[in-house]
Amino acid sequence: MKILVIGSGGREHAIVTAVAKSPKADKIYCAPGNAGIAALAECVPIKAMDFEGLVSFAKEKSIDLTIVGMDDPLVGGIVDRFEEEGLKVFGPRKNAAILEGSKAFSKDLMKKYNIPTAGYETFEDYDAAVEYIKGAHLPIVLKADGLALGKGVLICNTLEEALDGARTIMSDRKFGDAGLKMVVEEFMTGREVSVLSFVDGKTIKTMTSSQDYKRAKDGDEGLNTGGMGNFSPTPFYTDEIDAFCQEKIFAPTVAAMASEGRPFVGVIFFGLMLTEDGPKVLEYNARFGDPEAQVVLPRMKNDIVDVFLACIEGRLDEIDLVFEDNGSVCVILASDGYPVSYEKGFPITGLEFFDSADDCYCFHAGTAFDEQGRIVTAGGRVLGVTAVAANVAEARQRAYEAAKHVQFENKYSRSDIAKGI
Repeated sequence: MKILVIGSGGREHAIVTAVAKSPKADKIYCAPGNAGIAALAECVPIKAMDFEGLVSFAKEKSIDLTIVGMDDPLVGGIVDRFEEEGLKVFGPRKNAAILEGSKAFSKDLMKKYNIPTAGYETFEDYDAAVEYIKGAHLPIVLKADGLALGKGVLICNTLEEALDGARTIMSDRKFGDAGLKMVVEEFMTGREVSVLSFVDGKTIKTMTSSQDYKRAKDGDEGLNTGGMGNFSPTPFYTDEIDAFCQEKIFAPTVAAMASEGRPFVGVIFFGLMLTEDGPKVLEYNARFGDPEAQVVLPRMKNDIVDVFLACIEGRLDEIDLVFEDNGSVCVILASDGYPVSYEKGFPITGLEFFDSADDCYCFHAGTAFDEQGRIVTAGGRVLGVTAVAANVAEARQRAYEAAKHVQFENKYSRSDIAKGI
């Protein structure tokens, strides 16, 4: 099969790596890809939001399967466009990708179908939001309604922070049109857990659990980022919690989307909070998480192409999803200053270590080739160093040891990913 993966980050590198293991994958393309993906796939300079360019390329190359990794094109309707041309594509249609594209939609869906989540109110008027916040119980959570690169969520501990946050989202429009509407949500406490799942519109098969580190600095200090590291599985996601989630959250979400005339085909990412009152949904994403994909996919035993096809063809119930009985840890190597401001273009050395390192991966997130053909930094999150071992503790040790081999100016990483697990 000729396979096209759409995207350019660590998530897409992890997807391409999994696809490359499939005997069904004869040729892999990635648009636009990055310097690391180029070792496994032919990268083509077509941007993820250039739907017509991507459709033309898929038809020209007789692509058998396209996998959409990124949220923007999914929410924008790329799957609909591919299907109009009779092209086989993995991912939710536009009317289903709204599950991630609008936090207000997802909150209303959970409320309507009694899916456990935090209490909330939605506002389109800035002044009305301010008045509500003034009388709300603190701390409080403010969420830009639309896509904001994982950064449109503000946890506010004081009234001053909350009012400043509302101004940032709705008045200053720091997150662009994502802030046209804002969700004000009660603050939940507990452990945060991520569960990715494959869905074919009616059947859901969940993957192994993982746990993310969103804050930029050690000890969960600093600003929210797209994710500074991850580990899988998390010991806090027990069999009892899984049984509850399967019955009260996972299956009801898929059924709710079908009932709304929005059957979901693709990956649903469930962001969960394990509260004293039981698990509740923090957020939905309509694609693989990043860096969740970097710790979950290396542990999957299945041929991922088989799973993609089963989802598209509505026969996911035939798939027995199996994961290795081991652990994995991903440590993000970022450019110092991320997520605010940082320099790019620094040469990266030591990547050859991963050519012969068993069960160690270096997933490229923000890299490119310079004019001399060197791999250089090209983003805030540069690399995701992932190690797989017998358990999470051993994987953590291996990941940090492997990360030492990679060097570039301005390199920064958290030192506490999976610490104490």
